[in-house]
Amino acid sequence: MKKTGIELIAQERQEQIEKHGWSLDRDQDYADGQLKQAALYCLAPHIFGWPNGWIIRFKDKVDNKTKIEQLTVAGALIAAEIDRLQSEEGK
Repeated sequence: MKKTGIELIAQERQEQIEKHGWSLDRDQDYADGQLKQAALYCLAPHIFGWPNGWIIRFKDKVDNKTKIEQLTVAGALIAAEIDRLQSEEGK
């Protein structure tokens, strides 16, 4: 059975944390909207640009993903931004 969208997004976010070393602390460095910008790029690369200063290799990886995989990455980046904002509110 195929995973649901929310399961795919949760799995992607977990991979971002465990496999690629992202964390809430590291996400705090992107307070200027870069996480949202990257998510928007995943959703519509022909409209939105890749965040300034982000490694192009990651953009290339996104570009080579299927549409479902791009949507999954976008969802995980949005989840990271939500967590980052909630952490800021708790300070």
